[in-house]
Amino acid sequence: MGIDFTSRREREPGLLIDYSETTGDLDVERAPGPRDLEITDIQTTMVDGNYDWTLVRIYTDAGIVGTGEAYWGSGVPPIIESAKPYLLGENPLDIDRLYTHLIQRFSGEGSLAGSVVTAVSGLEIALHDLAGKVLDVPAYQLLGGKYRDHVRVYCDTHAGSHGAESDTAEYRDEHSPEAYAQAAKGVVDDGFDALKFDLDVPSEYDKDRMNRHLRDPELRHKVDIVEAATEAVDDDIDVAFDCHWSWTGDSASRLAEAIEPYDVFWLEDPVPPENHDVQRTVTRSTSTTVAAGENVYRTHGFRRLIEEEAVDVIQPDLPKMGGMRETMKIANKAETYYIPFALHNVSSPIGTMAGAHTACACPNFLALEYHARAVDWWADLVNEPIIEDGYIQVPERPGIGLTLDLDVVEDRMVEGETLFDES
Repeated sequence: MGIDFTSRREREPGLLIDYSETTGDLDVERAPGPRDLEITDIQTTMVDGNYDWTLVRIYTDAGIVGTGEAYWGSGVPPIIESAKPYLLGENPLDIDRLYTHLIQRFSGEGSLAGSVVTAVSGLEIALHDLAGKVLDVPAYQLLGGKYRDHVRVYCDTHAGSHGAESDTAEYRDEHSPEAYAQAAKGVVDDGFDALKFDLDVPSEYDKDRMNRHLRDPELRHKVDIVEAATEAVDDDIDVAFDCHWSWTGDSASRLAEAIEPYDVFWLEDPVPPENHDVQRTVTRSTSTTVAAGENVYRTHGFRRLIEEEAVDVIQPDLPKMGGMRETMKIANKAETYYIPFALHNVSSPIGTMAGAHTACACPNFLALEYHARAVDWWADLVNEPIIEDGYIQVPERPGIGLTLDLDVVEDRMVEGETLFDES
């Protein structure tokens, strides 16, 4: 029996959605009552942090505003602007339907991955903030409730200042094993009990980094870094290492095996993200915990990594790969394979807190990244406290629970950007 695309309102009075056979358009008749509101405008602005943070605001005829954030990257604000015709006049409480509608509408422009998904992610986070405010509940309640009151944060840090050119002796000194040990102690002194270093830094032993092959002297340099950083801190401090997809399967497996004697939280993205078969081979070759997923999009992108147990820790980036509910779906699927998940995160406080709400709602959550230790005004972007003693206390305020300080936003905007028009 075929699908009947005639008006469901005609067949079943009271239903809200009417499907069109030819275009797939969604014609929505809003329900009366206190939840009867419409989206009236969508605006973006970019803040010049350690990345260009793309902030998103969704406005309604009820005067309630939702704030979200999309992962940094060129081209995202114009995509959000082009999404406005599909959202204006819609009820913002229909989060899943609107998300699916946008993915379908942008399918020809690449909604499997990339900037389109990132733009939709920022809108989806703003819708959760807005819906929470309308319903007077914290955003985690929209995801099914929480497992924990506090979310553990791991601090991304660097051994050196990044002030020197990478092929100089000064740079190598800044990224010596001793520098890593000193930096690890500094992060612990800041109150964190989990941290992450870059491991793909140049050394004096490099010959040709483009071929992704780790020569034995280079490998020993990486092992020396791991040894120095992990042994500089107490046993209850977790230290992870990020490889940024730098090596071949063979080199990654040799590295993972060589650091097995050390207390490594995880080894992140040791091979390029396109070939899941190689990722699976590396993960199964070692007892070192391997994490990946930062450069993968939407639930379908993570399917093989989870089903084939190709990672030990799944690691999506929420404002990049689909938003809060999509991350929940990935975490829930990973839970059926007993795989924990961590959140990659380079966001402002807005995207970070969206991650915290999602993290607290998932039983298999490990830690959420904080990637702005060098940005001393990071927390000033909002009026509420964020990270205290290495943890985020999940707020009970409606939505994601943060209020933008628009004066700070205006002061820190990317050149050429304009402030949100709140009139």
